[in-house]
Amino acid sequence: MPATPQPPDTPAFASVDDVVRRFAADGYITDQRLATTVFLLTRLDKPVLLEGPAGVGKTELAKTLAAVTGRRLLRLQCYEGQDESRALYEWDYGKQLLYTQMLRDKIGDLTADAPDLAAAVQRIEEQDSVFFSDRFLAPRPLLDAVRGEHPAVLLIDEVDRADEALEAVLLECLAEYQVSVPEIGTYTAKIPPYVVLTSNNTRDLSAALKRRCLHLFLGYPDAERELEIVRSKDTGLPEATARHLVQVVRGLRDLKLRKSPSISETVDWARTLAVLGVDELDPAVLADTANVVLKYERDLHRALDVLPRLIDPNRVLPEPGHRHDGDDHHHDHHHDHHHGHHHHGPGHEEPDEVDGRAVRAAMDRQGRHDEGYYGAPGAGPTNRPAAGGGQGARAFAAIARRRAD
Repeated sequence: MPATPQPPDTPAFASVDDVVRRFAADGYITDQRLATTVFLLTRLDKPVLLEGPAGVGKTELAKTLAAVTGRRLLRLQCYEGQDESRALYEWDYGKQLLYTQMLRDKIGDLTADAPDLAAAVQRIEEQDSVFFSDRFLAPRPLLDAVRGEHPAVLLIDEVDRADEALEAVLLECLAEYQVSVPEIGTYTAKIPPYVVLTSNNTRDLSAALKRRCLHLFLGYPDAERELEIVRSKDTGLPEATARHLVQVVRGLRDLKLRKSPSISETVDWARTLAVLGVDELDPAVLADTANVVLKYERDLHRALDVLPRLIDPNRVLPEPGHRHDGDDHHHDHHHDHHHGHHHHGPGHEEPDEVDGRAVRAAMDRQGRHDEGYYGAPGAGPTNRPAAGGGQGARAFAAIARRRAD
């Protein structure tokens, strides 16, 4: 149950050790460096930027911070193409129109004795403040965190996925805890929110953004701390088996994988094995459940090759899906062309898949869109595909051949 909100003049945490204790009571295991950063966040009123691979507890930290301090959690989930209206505020145009229709008679009375049209328009313009006021302002997470009457934790999640333009919008909020609304004025937070930004390092963030934040890189924890995290989640897996599983996961992270298993996936794997009633790790059951932590086929194949060595060098791992309990018959399966894979001679390796991070970095380069990009002025995209290479062209060619015959 979340704690009672603290008065604004009372520190949320008495010390770094208090952070460790209260986070642990809520199921979040911190080390000294992370606890120190959280403590400074609450004392210095500075945002914190957490960078690191997915699944190491960045988002969960903000949720836990809100829970142990009794603050409400406001989350801004970033994505490519996001504009400032989704982050700051919007005008409730439907509500404005409804009020205009309701006040139609009053508008008529207001302009009844106007000598000409210009005078009538001027009188209506003088009433703009009625329709551009707090009554019609729809706050989004940033404005809500600043304008709200109750203390908040503002989570700006995966800020690296947003475009550079949104970073510029964030600067005022992060530096001054204020949001400017041109039609009304500037809102300044009475109680500064605790701000946590997370990044999966899909692109570099601007120096201006980093300068306004405390910074911490969250990587994978050591074996003992990861075991403590698994233990704190009450997965139901025996202690010795959980310890062995942590070592297996750490071995998988040493491979060249497209996506290494995260801490949350380690917990999921432990829960999966507990549901299956596993008391001792076995290569076969790990092969059948490895998809819990490995989400790409290439990664899965690489892991299956090393799982026997991680568990027991003397045992052989059966291929997934070919373990028949109680069957004495044998199958002669050939997989040379399965899923389009081909076997090559010794020393030949399949080319690696495209690196998703490199693709993402290319998408984020400045000036990547021409003047015809959706939403930009212009007649349309300048790089149009050449005609004649599509399905229609192939169908037309087939008809032409039939007529020639």
